[in-house]
Amino acid sequence: MVAAIVLSGGASRRMGRPKALLTLAGETFVSRIVRVVRDSGASDVTVVTGPHHDAIEAHLRGTGALDGLRLLRNPQAVADQLSSLRIGLAAVDDDPTIDAVVVALIDHPLIDAGTVRALIATRDATGAPVVRPICDGRHGHPVIFSRETFAMLRFGDLPDGAKGVLRAFASREVLMPTVDRGVLVDVDTPDDYRALNPGGPDRDAGPSALTPW
Repeated sequence: MVAAIVLSGGASRRMGRPKALLTLAGETFVSRIVRVVRDSGASDVTVVTGPHHDAIEAHLRGTGALDGLRLLRNPQAVADQLSSLRIGLAAVDDDPTIDAVVVALIDHPLIDAGTVRALIATRDATGAPVVRPICDGRHGHPVIFSRETFAMLRFGDLPDGAKGVLRAFASREVLMPTVDRGVLVDVDTPDDYRALNPGGPDRDAGPSALTPW
């Protein structure tokens, strides 16, 4: 069983408005990512929010996407990805049937269900502690972490965040090649968003802001 954790705990300061509620082809980032991870076969989906919790909750409730979804708030005033990931992991770690998590970031809205399914299948076939997509020589998102990494992710001394776990398991991680450049798209600023959607928020252009984790 594979769970999914969607990290949306940041303040979106560079964007100037909640990234989770930006629209892409008629869907908000958060609604789209939740739909994609559900379509990929994730049995349990958690969204970890932060300062914009109330607005995200109201949106998901209004669209019906909140049904069957675990929505948790990161209480830290200045939240980082690791603290949000730890909140999400704490919610799924007690379920022994979950042996891996797909970790998706709210600022990577172009993830594709077929690519996520391929990542899950790669994890199932290899038993690797970490599976990441790689495209054009760049590491992408989402990342799958197997249960053997959970303790380190939750309780390890990780000043560099999850990168410390990636380094610790680097010799056994599996990089899954893909031509899906959506795994690289990182939308952090208004310019990134305009480049992604030239002409308006409901027009879906191709990938633009490409940055690795």
